[in-house]
Amino acid sequence: MEFFRINRDIPFMRHALLLNAISLITFLAAVGFLAVRGLHFSIEFTGGTVMEVAYTQAADIQKVRDTVGTLGFSEVQVQNFGTARDVMIRLPLEKGTTSAQQSEKVMAALKAADPGAELRRVEFVGPQVGKELATDGALALLFVIAGIMIYLAFRFEWKFSVAAIIANLHDVVIILGFFAAFQWEFSLSVLAAVLAVLGYSVNESVVIFDRIRETFRGKRRMSTVQVIDHAITSTMSRTMITHGCTLMMVLAMLFFGGPTLHYFALALAIGICFGIYSSVFVAAAIAMWLGVKREDLIKPIKKKEGAEAELP
Repeated sequence: MEFFRINRDIPFMRHALLLNAISLITFLAAVGFLAVRGLHFSIEFTGGTVMEVAYTQAADIQKVRDTVGTLGFSEVQVQNFGTARDVMIRLPLEKGTTSAQQSEKVMAALKAADPGAELRRVEFVGPQVGKELATDGALALLFVIAGIMIYLAFRFEWKFSVAAIIANLHDVVIILGFFAAFQWEFSLSVLAAVLAVLGYSVNESVVIFDRIRETFRGKRRMSTVQVIDHAITSTMSRTMITHGCTLMMVLAMLFFGGPTLHYFALALAIGICFGIYSSVFVAAAIAMWLGVKREDLIKPIKKKEGAEAELP
């Protein structure tokens, strides 16, 4: 399916050096923010108090959030848990205050706003648990990257594998750089979004690499640069359809999903935009600079030993 067809190939690789220089500057800026400011981890990673509160009727999440916010807590997460009448509240650690004191303070405010509020459960999540979650998240990211690299090396060629991994890491680091620069809250849902972006970005790279391989087979007179330009140009309509539809859904979550989905959708939106950029201008350009050629993707036919050409 195509909305439009471009009859003349766009010379993307002619500007590859400039575009990758911009990409490198963005990447280094993201690394700088991560090194200087660091990530602003959520309660799942730093520890805190988790409360489960039940109401007699559907809870007004925004009202609950405003009530808890008046108590002076710096960061509070409020969301539905299970049914519309159950609410989960996550409170950050406070020096000199126990988990029981925090829960009593919150429940007093909630009961004053709605006498039907009932405390079902209180749990304390220690920093050690948060450290384990951070370690597990880093391992998950490492395994995903390793799996993608192995898959691409088997499906295509090691030059494409290296190019795709560099492009994917470029996307991940830039997302983390945005969260470090603006000190947005980095939670488990954001980590899930980062892992989703990895898969989403590599899918776009695979589509372009597949088209490069097909072009090498079908258009033998083209140079490597011409093949890459043709492959990217011929996939532009598909890219705009798929990424446009996905981005519309993500933006809907961002603007209408509420605070619970806000940072998750924000990470996806950033990842999708930079994923398109990296697949076209980073992955393809790096594969070109690594010297990918027709012989890497199309194995020459070996003649049988002793075979002689028949004379007419």
